[in-house]
Amino acid sequence: MVVNLSKHYSVLCDWINEIRDMEVQIDRMRFRRNLERIGEVAAYEISKNLSFNQVDTQTPLGISSSKSLQEQPILGTILRAGLPLHQGLLNYFDKADNAFISAYRKHHPDGSFEISLEYITCPDLENRVVILSDPMLATGASLVKTIQALREEGNPKEIHIVCVIACTVGIEYVHRNEPNVKIWCGAIDDELTAKGYIVPGLGDAGDLAYGIKQQS
Repeated sequence: MVVNLSKHYSVLCDWINEIRDMEVQIDRMRFRRNLERIGEVAAYEISKNLSFNQVDTQTPLGISSSKSLQEQPILGTILRAGLPLHQGLLNYFDKADNAFISAYRKHHPDGSFEISLEYITCPDLENRVVILSDPMLATGASLVKTIQALREEGNPKEIHIVCVIACTVGIEYVHRNEPNVKIWCGAIDDELTAKGYIVPGLGDAGDLAYGIKQQS
């Protein structure tokens, strides 16, 4: 399943436009906040698909019968670019357990790269709902490698991926390797360069949020 959150207009479309806009991108705080707000929208939409219980709540004047989340999800993110998006999800799932993964492109002199995964910290994932955030779903290689590594910590009953910009090539790659994951995108672009960058995309989300890094 793939959900394009900007298929129909909402204010999220304006936030997507801002994070793509080179003139607006220079404001790092605004860039991070827009990623965070997109994460909040994704959290709200995902929550509609999660299991709930019927609950009775005592008010000063009586009993209110309503619904409540059955179980808190585990929110996982890929460092460092995923942190603002993760915070947006955490703002809504504020009692969630959390996981953090270091996965990045290790570049070679010939221009090729491989995905290096060096660090994972997470709770037991067995039979839990996992929501994994990464702003850019380009080739899909880092997300697939991350999911495979997370499965060594337990077998989740559901996996949701939240990204800001996804490429159709990456979506297809993820679903070939992990056919049951649900992908929630702020927007979907069709083109991927030979070096694995999304076009028109928005550039390097980590650099725009936190400053330019030394290339590894």
